[in-house]
Amino acid sequence: MGYKIAVVGATGNVGREVLSILDERGFPADEVVALASRRSQGTEVSYGDKTLRVQALDNYDFAGTDIAIMSAGGDISKSMAPKIAAKGCVVIDNSSAWRYDPDVPLIVPEVNPDAISGFSKKNIIANPNCSTAQLVVALKPLHDKAKIKRVVVSTYQSVSGAGKEGADELFTQTRAVFVSDPLETNKFTKRIAFNVIPHIDVFLDDGSTKEEWKMVAETKKMLDKSIKLTATAVRVPVFVGHAEAVNIEFENEITADEAREILREAPGCLVVDKREDGGYVTPYESAGEDATFISRIREDSTIENGLNLWVVSDNLRKGAALNTVQIAELLVNRRLLTAQSAA
Repeated sequence: MGYKIAVVGATGNVGREVLSILDERGFPADEVVALASRRSQGTEVSYGDKTLRVQALDNYDFAGTDIAIMSAGGDISKSMAPKIAAKGCVVIDNSSAWRYDPDVPLIVPEVNPDAISGFSKKNIIANPNCSTAQLVVALKPLHDKAKIKRVVVSTYQSVSGAGKEGADELFTQTRAVFVSDPLETNKFTKRIAFNVIPHIDVFLDDGSTKEEWKMVAETKKMLDKSIKLTATAVRVPVFVGHAEAVNIEFENEITADEAREILREAPGCLVVDKREDGGYVTPYESAGEDATFISRIREDSTIENGLNLWVVSDNLRKGAALNTVQIAELLVNRRLLTAQSAA
């Protein structure tokens, strides 16, 4: 007996990707329902070779639905997730609304799968921030080998991380540059076309941004609270794919060759590290791929037991849609969830 799945925010970039990945991976769903706001009611979205007509979230009864994958923003999740969970439906949420709740597991299946057993406290599971997800996939196997003390990371994050409005703004500004039209800035604080912006999310009192704080808090929650991490998050004029320059200091000795071999065997990682022109992966090449790509693995001579890495991933997939589907698969594979129809 298969499961009944609701995809909330089905008309957005991540929601559409979730529907695509559910089909690609053959998730055992007997029924998939597409949900969004009232203004999107009746819109058609694709699920494999099927077309689903979007229903209004406000009117939908979640009784009998097994899993709700939510990509509708923090405010909607904060108000709706507890109501959905109370119907016996497990919520897997893509927003930041539940990530820091001690009673809600924050999961990357390659990193901390055992934490999923705590989902029953609130019937809610959180998906991490896109920049954190790919980072911890790369850090986990290295931490297991040599114990990480400190991480310094600079991100190069694509505009799709800011939603459809971000991608639209890059497109319209780029076109405006070529045809000498005036540039309008609405989504971002400065022009994004042919520019980089060291500012993602709101500023905090200590001068960091919330995006940077998220990476710190989420890495500690999922990997090890003793890890010290500092981040600089930068928006770049790329449509899809986040990249990260990562400097790691370990407690124990580890060489670049050892790290390369460990990462080659690690789940979710794909090492492309040739010391030659083009022997690395860029965000453009990561688009549409499931893996977290790791390149430029080298020792840092300025600190003891230090390494540098270049980490790239499709932020709409591993950073959001793919990870939520993997969480749903984890629930099923570990037999933590019985289809309500079967019950």
